[in-house]
Amino acid sequence: MMLGVWSLLLFWGLVTPCQGLLDTVGTLARIDKDELGKAIQNSLVGGPILQNVLGTVTSVNQGLLGSGGLLGGGGLLSYGGVFSVVKELSGLKIEEITLPKVSLKLLPGVGVQLSLHTKVGLHGSGPLGGLLQLAAEVNVSSRVALGVSARGTPILILKRCSTLLGHISLLSGLLPAPLLGVVEQTLFKVLPELLCPVVDSVLGVVNELLGAVLCLVPLGALGSVEFTLATLPLISNQYIELDINPIVKSVAGDIIDFPKPRNPIKVPPKEDHTSQVTVPLYLFNTVFGLLQTNGALDLDITPELVPSNVPLTTTELAALVPEGLKKLPPGQQLLLSLWVKEAPTVTLQNKKATVSIPASIHVLSYLLKGTHEAFFQLNGVMTLNAQLAPSATKLHVFLSLERLSVKLPSSAHAFDVSRLEEWLSDVVRVAYVPKLNVNLDVGIPLPKVLNVNFANAALEIIENAVVLTVAS
Repeated sequence: MMLGVWSLLLFWGLVTPCQGLLDTVGTLARIDKDELGKAIQNSLVGGPILQNVLGTVTSVNQGLLGSGGLLGGGGLLSYGGVFSVVKELSGLKIEEITLPKVSLKLLPGVGVQLSLHTKVGLHGSGPLGGLLQLAAEVNVSSRVALGVSARGTPILILKRCSTLLGHISLLSGLLPAPLLGVVEQTLFKVLPELLCPVVDSVLGVVNELLGAVLCLVPLGALGSVEFTLATLPLISNQYIELDINPIVKSVAGDIIDFPKPRNPIKVPPKEDHTSQVTVPLYLFNTVFGLLQTNGALDLDITPELVPSNVPLTTTELAALVPEGLKKLPPGQQLLLSLWVKEAPTVTLQNKKATVSIPASIHVLSYLLKGTHEAFFQLNGVMTLNAQLAPSATKLHVFLSLERLSVKLPSSAHAFDVSRLEEWLSDVVRVAYVPKLNVNLDVGIPLPKVLNVNFANAALEIIENAVVLTVAS
């Protein structure tokens, strides 16, 4: 198992970040190093990591130094050892660790250089009695590799860790110089084993956040989207890049496969101190395709669904196409039945998002008893503008009708239908589009990338994708 992990890490170290092209249809996520630093810092705030370290130390219930201390009992620093003066100290313990300051550097093709700068507080009794308090500055330096776990999630792995002891301050009490040297030697021996596990615990917390990328996002009654890692993570000097593959499934669990763009997506460069996620056209097409196959795009428009200023009667029709409806009794209510038998086409280009929905529009009489008389059928194409708005978990889509074009089937008796388009557009605008927007409330799902919140992200529509950018 370990050989497999390190093989992945070795291969990862040989690859380089992509140069602005997304060859797959995946969701591209670029995590800025500032976001990674914040995730590491937050893992230390209010969490049990430092408390667990202190618990490990104090559970011994003895001092680090002294005849009965952690290194006593005949040890190197105990009475009778190299430094016999240790007998004069008693009960010196590490009782506090200051919240570390995190700094990191991304190393392309290598990994992450992670440093934690902290202060360690020691309390005990001095050689002349009385309280003895010391503080020691410590820098924990570690080298971390980026790879893929057995679950298929990105993972940070600790490869090397060391500590550098800085200035030791005597806060209270008296301590002769020889004894201060003993304390320093002791800390050099103890701190690596004490603080390097802190780094491992921190990485464990961050790896849980990175593991959330591999998740299942429900799409209401339509199905779900499962995000997986498509390729090995890549790293540059400013960000970690994840190519995340969205697998769309129906409610029954079947994988849905809609047409994918032939050409790779040209992703714009990422600015410093920002994180980025690229939502491909494929996800938009898939959601609208699921709506179509589930019948959520079909609608019977009855007079109850339209306001009074949009008449749905034969009188209105007779005024528009009298030659086709001369025999219709005036004032009879109508039913418009919209059937969408083909998947809509979503277009993302020129900073604009549009949706084209082909529909068969059946015009019938509307009788309360449930019997309907068919008058004629039209083939229509609704072109809708899509307004996009991100939230923390999804990209919301709100549609408005731009235009509706209709024509008669080739087998129908010909008459001029162009005069119907304005009236039908009013009906579609007030009755069909609101219902469509309700169904679109499922949104386009976004993967979970650390704790990055894209609710206030800047949004850019590029060719075949939408790019969300948020400041770190």
